[in-house]
Amino acid sequence: MTRSIPITAPAVDDLPPSPRPVESKPRRRRRRVTAHPVAGALFVLPFFLVVVAFLIVPLGYAFWLSLSSKSLALGTRFTGIDNYVRAFTDPVLLDGLWRVVLFGLVQIPVMLGIALAGALTLDAVTTKFAVAFRLIAFMPYAVPAVVGALMWGFLYSRTFGPFADLPTLLGGDPIDFFSASLLLVSLGNIVTWAWTGYNMIILYSALQGVPREMYESAVIDGATPVQIALRVKVPAIKQAISLAAIFTVIGTMQFFTEPQIMARFAPQISAGYTPNLYAYNQAFAYSDFNYSAALSFTLGFVVFVVAYAFVFVNRRRGARS
Repeated sequence: MTRSIPITAPAVDDLPPSPRPVESKPRRRRRRVTAHPVAGALFVLPFFLVVVAFLIVPLGYAFWLSLSSKSLALGTRFTGIDNYVRAFTDPVLLDGLWRVVLFGLVQIPVMLGIALAGALTLDAVTTKFAVAFRLIAFMPYAVPAVVGALMWGFLYSRTFGPFADLPTLLGGDPIDFFSASLLLVSLGNIVTWAWTGYNMIILYSALQGVPREMYESAVIDGATPVQIALRVKVPAIKQAISLAAIFTVIGTMQFFTEPQIMARFAPQISAGYTPNLYAYNQAFAYSDFNYSAALSFTLGFVVFVVAYAFVFVNRRRGARS
């Protein structure tokens, strides 16, 4: 016979407690971030006022001056583009522009070459001396251009300058750094001394951003330090080199401070020695502010064309490579 086992229901107390219903928390309403055009305009307004007051208004007034002429007999009268036609056919301006172009063709490659060599050297040397050398190379840029030009004017002096009498030790004649044949070289030396450190720091900073894995791969492939510098580092900082070159071209076309200061030492520096110097003398030496304004805008146009042509050529080369 089979024995039946009674099935008893569990007691109510033995049942596990039923879970409490989870109370749903009320959702927080997200605040809508609304745009406040008035507040944004108020933040931009101070900068906009400064730009208008110190850039747009002076440029507009100078452009209006360039379209007018002033004389004792006729007074101020609107002449249109006559001043610009005169500027583009002015032999003094064209002669000064050619002189600046010739100056830049020699000085810019020399300065950028020295700056690049210094940056590559600093990137390869990792001693404490590298920090001191960076500071020493950058110090001439901290010297005001007027002070630097005056200092070099005294150094070039044939009377008490330390460089002019060096050939006399070998039985030669003293060097005249202010002669017509050496004047551009002397000015180029001043500019190179002042701006090489600035360009070197730009190129050195770009080299610091190049991944070190590229150098390690070149070393594993058996490249020498010179090959790494020329075939790895220089191509990696092409953009920085182009930027430094553009700044140098613009600064060369605006060549002014050094000839202005050195004119007291070198009588060969005339009122139209450079385009910027010519525009300055037209305004403050001959009181022809209208023609000076036209010369300034003409020079600005030439600088824009030269800088754009330089950028365009570099982009074409980069696209081909």
